[in-house]
Amino acid sequence: MEFEEFAGLDHRGAAGRLLAAGWNVCGIGDWAFVWRSPDGRLVARVCAFEPGYGVFVELCRALPGHSMLPRIRFDAELAGGGRLTVMEALRPASAEERESVLARWEAAAPDDPVSAVRAEAERLDAEAAQRIPFWGGLDRNPGNVMRRSDGGLVLVDLFYANGLEIYRALVGDPAKVAAAFPAEKRVFICDIAVIARESSPEEIAALRAAAASIA
Repeated sequence: MEFEEFAGLDHRGAAGRLLAAGWNVCGIGDWAFVWRSPDGRLVARVCAFEPGYGVFVELCRALPGHSMLPRIRFDAELAGGGRLTVMEALRPASAEERESVLARWEAAAPDDPVSAVRAEAERLDAEAAQRIPFWGGLDRNPGNVMRRSDGGLVLVDLFYANGLEIYRALVGDPAKVAAAFPAEKRVFICDIAVIARESSPEEIAALRAAAASIA
C-alpha cells in the first residue's frame, strides 16, 4: 500500500481507504481508531482531531532505530486537523513486563536504553508545554508498555493532550477553544473516538452545537 496516497484526505477518507484495502479496526482509544493491516504487520492510527500525537512521532524520529521505540512507517497530518500514523504492530506486554519497564524508567540508570527515551521525552515534553494548547505532559500509563513479536519491549504513546479540559472548555467556554486551535485544525473536533464510544446523544448534541458556534 502506498501511504503517500493519503495526502489531502481527512480522517473519514483515510478510514475508507484502509477499509477498502482490507484493513480492520483492532483498537479504539480516547483519541483514535487503530486499524491493522491484512497481514498483521502494521497498524494505522487514525484520528480526527489530534493536538498532541506529533510529539511522540518527534520522539521516535529523534531516536531512530532505538530498541524501545516503535518503527514508524508513515506519518502525516490529515485535512481538518487529524493525523494518520502507520507503525509496526505490537502486542500487549504482561503485567510483570510493564512494571519492570516503569521501574527502569524511574531508576534512570545511565546504561539502560529506557533512560535515553526518558531524557529525550522529558526534553520534548518541556518544549510541547510551551507551544501546544491544553498540553497534558508525559503519560506513564502501564498500558504504554508493549511487546514486539520477538519479545522486545517497546514504549508507546508517551505524551497526552488534556482532552477532558479541551472538551469541558468547548461546552463551557467555546471561545477559549477557538483561540487555542485554528479553525482548519478543529473541523472534526467532535469525531474523536472517546466521544463516539462513550458520549450520550445529549452530550454529543451539546458538543456539536458548541463546535458549530465557533466554526
